[in-house]
Amino acid sequence: MASDVALPIHPVSGRSTTERRGVDRFASPQRRTRPPAFAAIDLGTNNCRMLVGVPSGPAFHVLDSFSRVVRLGEGLYRTGVLSDSAMDRAVDALAICAERLKRWQVAEIRAIATEACRQAENGADFVARARSATGLPLETISPREEVGLALESCASLINQAERRALLFDIGGGSTELAWVRVPGMGADSDRNLPQLIGYHSIPVGVVTLSERCAGWCETEAGFAGVVDEVKALLRPFEQIHRIGQEIRQGGVRLVGTSGTVTTIAGIALNLDRYRRGAIDGAVLPRGQVADGLASICAMGRAGLAQHPCIGPDRVDFVLPGCAIFAAIEEMWPTQDLAVADRGLREGMLMRMIRSARSRHRRYNA
Repeated sequence: MASDVALPIHPVSGRSTTERRGVDRFASPQRRTRPPAFAAIDLGTNNCRMLVGVPSGPAFHVLDSFSRVVRLGEGLYRTGVLSDSAMDRAVDALAICAERLKRWQVAEIRAIATEACRQAENGADFVARARSATGLPLETISPREEVGLALESCASLINQAERRALLFDIGGGSTELAWVRVPGMGADSDRNLPQLIGYHSIPVGVVTLSERCAGWCETEAGFAGVVDEVKALLRPFEQIHRIGQEIRQGGVRLVGTSGTVTTIAGIALNLDRYRRGAIDGAVLPRGQVADGLASICAMGRAGLAQHPCIGPDRVDFVLPGCAIFAAIEEMWPTQDLAVADRGLREGMLMRMIRSARSRHRRYNA
């Protein structure tokens, strides 16, 4: 039965005592000597991902990670609802995350859902079901917060730009863009985050495009048509902020974080297999990026499935993602592209760690 009784708020975390008990259930008594860990879970339109880390210097040390393709948004474009099978897959993946969290002494957990749950008529019901089944504090976040988390995770890359940066994240159900002002030279990305000038979210991602435009991107004409459609969705953002004019003046960097971008980078770098260390933080000249994109488009479906940087599980999403990227790059052609193999999970961890440090300084002042 619903209750309107206010829950007491924990004096340190700002969370209710009921929510704190939900976190404490994942603490492991065998890990008491380890620094408190933080856990971040990102349930997207296509994947469920988890990252557990402890503070280390200006960032964090990873203790555990998990990723599974759940295709939560499968069929959403056609039906407007999350299917029973898709919800079952997502809850199963979240249950695995909850079980793995029992290994660690977890100080705080953040679990988010994004575009699929924002769009679906039954998105809120699914989130409630997932919370009840797993004990995880799953919540659906807004596009604005999604942009903020991506900004947090990519701050160190953005801060290397001269004046401005355009950050984009090509997801499963949507694509987010952030137009940001870069801090002064020598800025500490842990304390001095880039300043958000404006953001834009379009309801187009690799999953939605793969369902709506199945097969289109496999032909040159179809690919070009999808690129034009995406550019039309981006044009209002350009009209407001005149990013193209800023690019022509110089000092603007394009920063991409998504599986699409890291795949293009892997192909452009001629990697024999995907290696995060070679890709995360790489800055590629525009010509090299164009060569990588052209190589992907020329592979054909069989070639994409066989390539070690892609594989059969992602073959349906590569070309739709490339079409979104091509639209962004054609709309805002910069001299180079900074590639980030990081995203919402890293942003959540950085934000939780930064908040914990701030509380520690405040209480010990």
